[in-house]
Amino acid sequence: MQDSKFVVYSFIACILFLGVNGESPYRFFTLKVTHGDIYPLGVKQKGILINGQFPGPTIDAVTNDNLIIHVYNYLNVPFLMSWNGVQQRRNSWQDGVLGTNCPIRPGKNFTYVLQVKDQIGTFFYFPSLFFHKAAGGYGSIRIWSRPKIPVPFPTPAGDFTVLAGDWYKRNHYVLRRYLESGHSLPFPDGLVINGRGWNGYTFTVDPGRTYRFRVSNVGISTSINFRIQSHKLKLIEVEGSHTLQNTYHSFDIHLGQSYSFLVTADQEPQDYYVVASSRFAPRVLTTTAILHYSNSRKGVSGPIPWAPTFQIAPSLMQARSIRWNLTASGPRPNPQGSYHYGMITPSRTIMLANSAPYINGKQRYAVNGVSYVPPDTPLKLADYFKIPGVFNLGSIPTRPPSGNNAYLQTSVMAADFREYVEIVFQNWENTVQSWHIDGYSFFVVGMDGGQWTPDSRRSYNLIDAVSRCTTQVYPRSWTAIYMALDNVGMWNIRSENWARQYLGQQFYLRVYSPANSWRDEYPIPKHALLCGRARGRRTRPL
Repeated sequence: MQDSKFVVYSFIACILFLGVNGESPYRFFTLKVTHGDIYPLGVKQKGILINGQFPGPTIDAVTNDNLIIHVYNYLNVPFLMSWNGVQQRRNSWQDGVLGTNCPIRPGKNFTYVLQVKDQIGTFFYFPSLFFHKAAGGYGSIRIWSRPKIPVPFPTPAGDFTVLAGDWYKRNHYVLRRYLESGHSLPFPDGLVINGRGWNGYTFTVDPGRTYRFRVSNVGISTSINFRIQSHKLKLIEVEGSHTLQNTYHSFDIHLGQSYSFLVTADQEPQDYYVVASSRFAPRVLTTTAILHYSNSRKGVSGPIPWAPTFQIAPSLMQARSIRWNLTASGPRPNPQGSYHYGMITPSRTIMLANSAPYINGKQRYAVNGVSYVPPDTPLKLADYFKIPGVFNLGSIPTRPPSGNNAYLQTSVMAADFREYVEIVFQNWENTVQSWHIDGYSFFVVGMDGGQWTPDSRRSYNLIDAVSRCTTQVYPRSWTAIYMALDNVGMWNIRSENWARQYLGQQFYLRVYSPANSWRDEYPIPKHALLCGRARGRRTRPL
């Protein structure tokens, strides 16, 4: 039965892309989602496995590949998978969040058809529904450059994935009940590296050789610092952008962010600590893995290397040191710096301020005073079928209100295709914020403390700011980005702190083109799942 479905969905996928994606190769993946026993911190828990693994298998692709991903939901609850950093060009139908897709019902399956158009770099997939992310279900996505496109570093001897983040011993449904009852989450119980706790994972290297470490913070509440005892980290890539190759002893990685480092095994042959520790948290959590030299006969020794804990200034300086490599090729052969983002004048400024209000006696989180409430029908379907009453454009203001009142709303902001906008994230809270925008990468042109004003533009980096999809905002600070709205669709803008996202710190940006053309946006998939008020309607003929 599964084989026949595989053939049918593969045929549909090929029809969808025939004549649109040219001759780019197809890669087929099957992800089977199940519950299983896991022991990340030494305590038995009910985790979410992908193909029986935690973390799930790596998805490897090359620029412009078409990915046909069959997701089978063997849980007893609905499920959705999303693709952090994959831009889904012209194709928000495949984004895998509740504003674009109906959940996959228990015992059912869905085939995601997506293309990694003009992308390279390090990303990850994760379960986006309910609070499933706290139970695992995540895995790495590696998008490789095409063979004829030069990369600005020699081919490494190996490529390691590091999926690090905070972890709770409580099961995900218990954490969800905490939030739904109006309480904040407790402090995490620990950190994990590739699903394992203290010294639970080993990276084996040969002396004198250089390796690529792709590090993603897949946690739900805590920034981390990453480092390797006695070894230097040479930064080479940030979420699809080649960077100037600065060297660091340790590096801060905020929620949802991904980085690539080159690490040379140039020390005495023995074992060394690979360390992740919490940043800007009430207390410091630490976990380790092992860097093992293949000819080593000596285990780890000495103290765990020091890193900053609460200090903001060194983290801010480090963030500002990340620069775009202007002469390196990206996914295309032309240099990254051939796109002069700083010479384009934004058509408007959008300011987004996070807050933590109590509404109806319960803890909520909000953007510009609006705490997002999921509708009964995915926004993308409601927009396509013109179903009234699901959402209203302009239901979230483009600037924070003057008062402190907050309210519940299905918030959707309107935008026009090919606008070029400045977005300022203003954070007046005492915690670090991490913001992600689906469907896009953007240029982080500035960040600083205090209130953003038009004069803040004097400090902008308009030459070699890095292009990425997730950015941090430090406590009582601001971060400014430039973004070209060149991707039509319904796109989620959210906090990567999963409790804040779940309780309302998110909204959708509807980027609209009146052309109704495949040139601007792909049509609704024939096999799209329909639910809510879209149930019973027809998608389209083949």
